[in-house]
Amino acid sequence: MKISHIFLGLSAMVFIPNIANAASAKLEGVFTDWSVYSKIDGGERICYALSKPKSKTPSSVNHGDIYFMVSNWKSGAAKEQPSLLTGYPIKTTIPPTARVGNSKTPMYAAQNEAFVESSTDEKKLVRAMRKGSTMRVDAVSSRGTKTSYEFSLRGITAALGKARTICQ
Repeated sequence: MKISHIFLGLSAMVFIPNIANAASAKLEGVFTDWSVYSKIDGGERICYALSKPKSKTPSSVNHGDIYFMVSNWKSGAAKEQPSLLTGYPIKTTIPPTARVGNSKTPMYAAQNEAFVESSTDEKKLVRAMRKGSTMRVDAVSSRGTKTSYEFSLRGITAALGKARTICQ
């Protein structure tokens, strides 16, 4: 696990699940289906593009708050680091996957978050997100429920640009 994933996980817990209402997170802009926020956490500026899924399956379960975010840290600890945040613990023995078009990226779970293992795969996923129109993320809850989330990628390129700019 990357050190930045640990820090991001700890930081994510500070402003998730009620990210939109968090007094300490500043909304920097809305770009179609993606919003950009910044936050100072322990003296470190963190900037991130964030979206909620357009659809959740199965519809018969309570998913809690679900977000996909791409984070930048001013210090450089993370640059365009994608992650999934769920309202439930993810089963760690069945890796979540993110799929954009024909590109499939494996992730690993840590409690209620999922990250991409290598920086090469992070870059590959973010490149695919910029080019795609939708992204599907599949995960399995710790209870064994198979879940799937469909995220719109409309506005992602502009949102990533804004997040990168405010964290330079």
